[in-house]
Amino acid sequence: MSRKHPIISVTGSSGAGTTTVKHTFDQIFRREGIKAVSIEGDAFHRFDRAAMKAELDARLEAGDATFSHFSYEANDLAALEATFRSYGETGAGRTRTYVHDAREAEHWGVEPGRFTPWRDLDPGSDLLFYEGLHGAVANGRVNLSELADLKIGVVPVINLEWTQKIHRDRASRGYSTEAVTDVILRRMHAYVHCICPQFTETDINFQRVPVVDTSNPFIARWIPTADESLVVIRFRNPRGIDFPYLVSMIHGSWMTRANSIVIPGGKLDIAMQLILTPLILRLVDNARRA
Repeated sequence: MSRKHPIISVTGSSGAGTTTVKHTFDQIFRREGIKAVSIEGDAFHRFDRAAMKAELDARLEAGDATFSHFSYEANDLAALEATFRSYGETGAGRTRTYVHDAREAEHWGVEPGRFTPWRDLDPGSDLLFYEGLHGAVANGRVNLSELADLKIGVVPVINLEWTQKIHRDRASRGYSTEAVTDVILRRMHAYVHCICPQFTETDINFQRVPVVDTSNPFIARWIPTADESLVVIRFRNPRGIDFPYLVSMIHGSWMTRANSIVIPGGKLDIAMQLILTPLILRLVDNARRA
């Protein structure tokens, strides 16, 4: 960790809503005059779309049905660690962009499913912001957790995550429910061994919990809305967190443990603004003084 060049990592499993969280961070950065450079976890995939399909086919033929984008081996975590370390030490580093669709392809001039060339991060930034699947990995080979100054976890309960994935993949990718189910089953091993352990490393977790029946996500007709959900916010170290203030400011919230607060799902943005703004300002203030 570096006082002079702080790093914020937001780690979430697929469909966790990290893009919405990034929007909240962008609001804070803009309002407070903070210059942040952003990197995406997708940029550090080891394979492009065609190469990943070939790798999946090869592993399935070899009897391995557990390989997925969640897996450590599907990502160049050493390169991500090098970027974290370089930024923390010098405020510089490299990233690239994984091009998902035709709209992004038009912007970057690269075919969908491919990577842009590596490029240097913009100089003179106040902090680095990471959003992706592996921002808090500590697995004996790499330790991203120790390099990030503020680690946020964003994760829905598992049945909600499956419901969201099934609906998204059927609507945007044309997959059948059976095909999405196969993907879920293939990812489960890495979800347990690569994704879940990170949420013990994060400083604050935001976990969305539906209050409608999602007991069979494979037949659910709708994704539960924010108003049909609660969000459990857990602080790894609650020291210095003003829980009475948060409960008074977030209507309908209450504490469930000494380090946890529950809020209505529709209050997530205001809760994140109240909780994260002073933490970010402290990081940036310390960096500027350093």
